Amino acid sequence: MDLLALSPSSVAGNALFCVRKHLCQWRNYTRGNLDANFLSNKNFQKGSRKGRGCFSKKRDASISCSNGTGQDLYVPANDKLIGARVIYAVAPAMGHNQESHPESHLRVPSILNALQKMELTPEFRGSEIIELQNFKPASVDDIASIHSRTYVSGLEKAMDEASQQDIIYIEGTGPTYATASTFQESLIAAGAGISLVDSVVAASKKSQDQPIGFALIRPPGHHAIPKGPMGFCVFGNVAIAARYAQRVHGLKRVFIIDFDVHHGNGTNDAFYEDPDIFFLSTHQDGSYPGTGKFDEVGQGDGEGTTLNLPLPGGSGDIAMRTVFDEVIVPCAQRFKPDIILVSAGYDAHVLDPLASLQFTTGTYYMLASNIQQLAKDLCGGRCVFFLEGGYNLDSLSYSIADSFRAFLGEPSLASQFDNPAILYEEPVKRLEQAIKRVKHIHSL
Repeated sequence: MDLLALSPSSVAGNALFCVRKHLCQWRNYTRGNLDANFLSNKNFQKGSRKGRGCFSKKRDASISCSNGTGQDLYVPANDKLIGARVIYAVAPAMGHNQESHPESHLRVPSILNALQKMELTPEFRGSEIIELQNFKPASVDDIASIHSRTYVSGLEKAMDEASQQDIIYIEGTGPTYATASTFQESLIAAGAGISLVDSVVAASKKSQDQPIGFALIRPPGHHAIPKGPMGFCVFGNVAIAARYAQRVHGLKRVFIIDFDVHHGNGTNDAFYEDPDIFFLSTHQDGSYPGTGKFDEVGQGDGEGTTLNLPLPGGSGDIAMRTVFDEVIVPCAQRFKPDIILVSAGYDAHVLDPLASLQFTTGTYYMLASNIQQLAKDLCGGRCVFFLEGGYNLDSLSYSIADSFRAFLGEPSLASQFDNPAILYEEPVKRLEQAIKRVKHIHSL
């Protein structure tokens, strides 16, 4: 059966309708008075921006926020955590948008539309699924745990120019753009991830049937390097959450899985010398940004806690099932993490326009189910997914919806969306060589 398709007008209309139901009532945020020269050059370019404000409707099940300092943390009430299977947070960054850019303001609303359509929201599932609301944006100190203060304050100052010009380009390889709301909306995205860490940690203390977290956020983060933005990414959301988990909750050993089609170079760089954070990335060989080679394994005290596995073009479901069993599981078992964080990119899907892998909706269901089980086996179920890439709105939305079904222990509906006729034979021999090489390098 062909992947279910929505017309552009239907996607936009339904998605924006969904977003209108999510009034983002953020608490006032006091920005740091920091000095910087970042973005003081004249390389800003004019453009157009279209977007809408973020709206929401409160629900009883979501009363969460985080303050970035570890004090007065707000998480769902005890009775809400018991029985919850999925906790998600929404930060759609509706004001952060450039016309015709693949990283568009319709991405998160399209996911919400699919969840609603497939009855995977609190409205239909009650206490099984919790949506967090009213969480605080991340603080400057949270962001500065990964990024330089020069970058953070420079980006904040650039918002005045973005307001005057509608849109500016803050990094050229994406290109990565900014609008007048980018700084604040990026803080909100990072805050959503932090709040989910708070929630899954709290739930692990109260229930043996641990819920999994999913941050439906943008801008994405795994390309953002410590000194600046890169590749559509502004702040390193998963990296910020990793440092927060260590600092606030004492979860020393963090295992990060990145299955985006592009290498998460920002996360890679942030923890390259850190022995307590294991970064494992699978990505298409030769794709943007050209990093993530086999021999990038960390250095100094962190040598051996970075694993990069470039997959040959055309790799798909067979490849990822093999990689999970032969690489991801033994790495995680040996590392013994306290929490698992996931950079969940859906641009490896066969329908995605920005790469050439052959993942399917079924592949993502398998990854969601297996990672959830891995977290249960190794770290009390503590696990949070963070949205990264994924630019075909249909494959992105249905893959995440099917991931929710995996988290709930329900059968996959991938057969309703995937079309096996468009798949071609995977490069099995080249894949075997790649797995053999990475296993040798890391003594697996």
